[in-house]
Amino acid sequence: MIYFVAMPEISINTPALLFPAITLLMLAYTNRFLSLAALVRKLHEEYVGGEKEKNILNQIKNIRTRLNLIRYMQSFGILSFLCCVLCMYTIFSGWAILANWIFVASLLSLTLSIILSLLEINKSTRALELQLGDIEELSGANIFKDIFKPTE
Repeated sequence: MIYFVAMPEISINTPALLFPAITLLMLAYTNRFLSLAALVRKLHEEYVGGEKEKNILNQIKNIRTRLNLIRYMQSFGILSFLCCVLCMYTIFSGWAILANWIFVASLLSLTLSIILSLLEINKSTRALELQLGDIEELSGANIFKDIFKPTE
């Protein structure tokens, strides 16, 4: 037996509630992009200056992946924002069913953006591990060992 679940009607305030959240996420994404751009410029100067270590090449590869992730994070965030605006228009026009589906698309886009952000944060921490990897004493570092380590 197939059951049809009626979609709840949403008011114009529902998609409007996502505006501040999406705007703050986009600001955070832009800040990550700007800090990454500064790092790219610094690494490029080091590479051109003759410091062609394997560590720099690994960092550049990691940054390229992170830049692509940030691009997609921003794209899905913008798509979510546009869907919210379109949802508000469809609610205003009285097209409730279409408004519900557009709002779902907005939520899915926002979810994808946040998942990509999580992946980028993971890549970012790996980049820091590459930077710290040449320090022998820190190679065995572990958060649990660091927390429960007896004080000397």
